[in-house]
Amino acid sequence: MLDIKYIRNNFQEVKRRLETRHENLQLDDLLLLDNNRRAILQKVEQLKKLRNEVSKSVPRLKKEGRETSEVFIQMREVGQQIQQYDIELKNIDNSIQNILLMTPNLPDDDVPIGPNEEHNVEIKKWGTPQNFSFNPKAHWDIGTDLGILDFETASKITGSRFTFFYGLGARLVRGLAAMMIELHVQMHGYTEVLPPYLVNSASMTGTGQLPKFAEDAFKIEGQDYYLIPTAEVPVTNRFRDEILDVKQLPIKYCAYSACFRAEAGAAGRDTRGLIRQHQFDKVEMVNFTTPEDSPEALNQMVKAAGNVLEALELPYRIIEMCTGDLGISAAKKFDLEVWMPSYGRYVEISSCSNCRTYQSRRANVKFKRGKKAKTEYVHTLNGSGLAIGRCIAALLENHQQADGSVKLPESLAYYLNGATHIIKS
Repeated sequence: MLDIKYIRNNFQEVKRRLETRHENLQLDDLLLLDNNRRAILQKVEQLKKLRNEVSKSVPRLKKEGRETSEVFIQMREVGQQIQQYDIELKNIDNSIQNILLMTPNLPDDDVPIGPNEEHNVEIKKWGTPQNFSFNPKAHWDIGTDLGILDFETASKITGSRFTFFYGLGARLVRGLAAMMIELHVQMHGYTEVLPPYLVNSASMTGTGQLPKFAEDAFKIEGQDYYLIPTAEVPVTNRFRDEILDVKQLPIKYCAYSACFRAEAGAAGRDTRGLIRQHQFDKVEMVNFTTPEDSPEALNQMVKAAGNVLEALELPYRIIEMCTGDLGISAAKKFDLEVWMPSYGRYVEISSCSNCRTYQSRRANVKFKRGKKAKTEYVHTLNGSGLAIGRCIAALLENHQQADGSVKLPESLAYYLNGATHIIKS
């Protein structure tokens, strides 16, 4: 959430930067509401001052033997006016809060400007897509032929965009999660955490899922519980309404979880296979740090995600997102995209974002540099490290063999009881 004071004092700059996101905004309405609010507050202060002055005059009037009934009538009228203004202020505050919760983060000044993904900028490529000597298959066919993926049964018992994993396929989910966690902990200094899979609406609001993306969330009927769309939600809210000591920063967590998304805005997109599921597994990285350290923290998070793809021997590229393709919470974001032969293009497998103070203002996460120092909002960052279903899809497609088997990277052997190939059982 943006700071209303910053918006007020830098209105034209804020408007210019937010307009590069190409979203419908209510900034003019916000400024008008803020002006009205301050005008009413001024009137309330004047009325309270008048009430205090009149109240102080009552003992003197009584001492002088003068009538005070009109004074009490005046005080009652003043009180009623204050009460009415308080109601107006509450309504205005609610309107301001609603607009702020729907307003996206300010893009950093160096973010590429553009309306959509066509204006994203490629930063780096790693690895070379394989030229197959045979006609390669899509991962949904490979997984089905090998007996490790079952979309049809999952659709029968649940619905579309769910999957059964069998045998080495199921073990691959566990193995990938373990490998990613170990890499982030051992190489990059993250602390492993296993969060709840259900969160309340305050947590969903804190990270920006609510209210704007309510239709993408799975809510438990009759309760204030949501299935998490990503471990970012519970982990970022770990310090909600707390003040950290600067000596605790940075705090770096990595978390494995199942994730649940309605994908309400993705009708007709990637409907086959593992790319866009309602339930999927993911390892998430979350970082709490100081404002001066967050830019480098983002670079390190991107590096950590890339290390996973390199260990899995998967060609990928890093894309810097333009202003029109940023998520609501991100001030700066990099996507890692893995090569998918069936698509003939790179597909997103990780998003790493610096949210600066956008989430910490919503969740009220602060820190202090000393006992006498003022509190400041921490900078929060998050990134996929990685989406496991998409990793499996990429492994099956990029490492498929002419005989229908799939060769597994050596980095996974320890986590798969020495398995080097997936073959039809």
